[in-house]
Amino acid sequence: MIVSWNWLSDYVSLDCSVEEAADRLMMSGLNLEGLETVGDDFAIDLEVTSNRPDCLGHIGVARELCVLYDKTLSTPEANIAPVTDKTESVTSVENRVPEHCPQYMARVVRGVQIGPSPEWLVARLEAVGLRSVNNVVDITNYVLLECGQPLHAFDLNRLDGKKIIVRLAEPGEKIVAIDGKEYELDDQTCVIADASRPVAVAGVMGGKETEVSDSTTDLLIETANFAPLSVRRTARKLSQFSDSSFRFERSIDIQQLDWANRRCCELMTQLAGGEILDEPILVGEIPAHSPEPIPIRYEQTKRLLGIDIAPEETRKILRELGLQELSANETEASFTPPSWRADLTREVDLIEEVARIHGYDRISENDPPKIRAAIKSKQDRTAEIVHQAFNAAGFYESITMSFVSEQQSKLFNPRQIETPLRVEHSSRKLENLLRPSLIPSLLVSRRANERTGTANAQLYEIARTFLGMNENGAEQVLTVGCVTGHDLLHLKGILEELVKQVNRDALLTASSCDVPGFAAGRGAELQLNGQRWGWLGELDRSVTDQLDLRDAVTVAEFDLMPLVELLDLEPQYRTLPQFPASERDFNFLLDEATTWQQLEQAIREAGGELLEDVLFAGQYRGKQIGAGKKTYLARVLFRSSERTLAGEEVEALHAKIVANCESKLSAVLR
Repeated sequence: MIVSWNWLSDYVSLDCSVEEAADRLMMSGLNLEGLETVGDDFAIDLEVTSNRPDCLGHIGVARELCVLYDKTLSTPEANIAPVTDKTESVTSVENRVPEHCPQYMARVVRGVQIGPSPEWLVARLEAVGLRSVNNVVDITNYVLLECGQPLHAFDLNRLDGKKIIVRLAEPGEKIVAIDGKEYELDDQTCVIADASRPVAVAGVMGGKETEVSDSTTDLLIETANFAPLSVRRTARKLSQFSDSSFRFERSIDIQQLDWANRRCCELMTQLAGGEILDEPILVGEIPAHSPEPIPIRYEQTKRLLGIDIAPEETRKILRELGLQELSANETEASFTPPSWRADLTREVDLIEEVARIHGYDRISENDPPKIRAAIKSKQDRTAEIVHQAFNAAGFYESITMSFVSEQQSKLFNPRQIETPLRVEHSSRKLENLLRPSLIPSLLVSRRANERTGTANAQLYEIARTFLGMNENGAEQVLTVGCVTGHDLLHLKGILEELVKQVNRDALLTASSCDVPGFAAGRGAELQLNGQRWGWLGELDRSVTDQLDLRDAVTVAEFDLMPLVELLDLEPQYRTLPQFPASERDFNFLLDEATTWQQLEQAIREAGGELLEDVLFAGQYRGKQIGAGKKTYLARVLFRSSERTLAGEEVEALHAKIVANCESKLSAVLR
């Protein structure tokens, strides 16, 4: 936001230099980007944060200076003298989309004379970087920069039917904007239309066909409130960003709609002549300003800032900022914020206001506020374990963008999301999909490492993936993804160790799956305590070749929250085994379709409490056992924590396991 020093003097009388005033504004939260001379004026470039739209006009900046220097703000009265003819006698306004445009106000100025602006107006606009167009257009720009309320002037006689209709565009409907370019609109774009066509894109830009020209005599002056999300979407969809859209996206003060309209009409009659019709048209009610009271405790101010600020000064600062004091006593006070400060909703907001006006430089750096260490959440502790497990295994953490291209999204999509969420943003024409999987981003990072000479970059990431939309907005899942050049069993072992570090009693299993992207027979679905947790497998060359990856890649992706739910913060101590284990090998002949998981489950079911572990020891296929058959060698450990097992006990369990496998899997012990 560039403001003119001479312009500011219309609203506040200061005895200081421009450099001092700019420095005070910077120290109060409006960061100084630059200060330069423009003729006999100074242009002050201020960074206005998104929560301070009240400072997107000269009056708002002047209001800040009044508080900082204990001065009185002087604002124009915006007095007009309308004729007896009513606005509704020459035009009408219909609003079909109040959710996009809650309020719309229109006044008519009849009989204006288009011409050049006076020197003072041209100088004001040039000081802030705008060129003069004509007196009418310059006035709308002037009022916008004066108070922060966007306005638009239509040539009333070029409006078909001399009427205004606020509606959504028809699919494929087009408009030629004031920049001379044609834009195609969609059915989510709010437009200002006449009886036959769009004449402006609501909150963003006006149309060429109804702009003010040298032949214009009658004006329709628009001041409106357009929904921030609607304007933001349209501006990004069309890649058109204007002073108006910038302000509407940050919300405007609807209490000044009428003032801004009157101020514009007042200047029109002064600089362009004409007469103002009586009784403006207002579609949509402007509600009374009645915010919730906000309490502020003096002791809380001291606790957060670390310094003592007298209650009298606290109350004085807030009153001068425009807040209304409702009550006050020795320990606290209560205020309501003004209409231009919608960002003030909590006690801490008021404390911040007190701090910045009192002066951040008056808060000692050597005496910081007392702080207390916060307790880490279970999610943070679980994430730490994930970091430790992957770092110990030689992985590096990767931080990648949430956006991917359509081609990247299709590289690996285990959840089979058919329509990924798409973000319409001018800076992302290609990579504008919110990723449903982390793996494509990690593969791109692995490729970048290969090209810079880092072979087999083992990468992992903890980030959100996006699955679709629900009643609460975008459905997001906190996900862990990893890529490596090691084989499937190596990566599975890393995941098993991770799970054991989270909860030693948790059980990780894997079963074959047909997720696209995995090499045939080399993909698995992961289950955590019997519930689907994620995926693990070696990627098919058809996937890695798309990115020109040199080597085979194994990937895994799983949800973080199931680990959070299983996190054991107080694992119980277990003594080392005092008695020896008894080991038995089982070599079962099985049908080819029988999986190791099925065999392991059958062994565990029959093994009872004395069964300590079941280990995969090998498999065999060959002519000796015939087609459609295979053998699994399972090594089973038995142990008691109270005694040495007798041979008879182990033999009985051995027989029980064999019987269970025979009955459930048609297994044959060899």
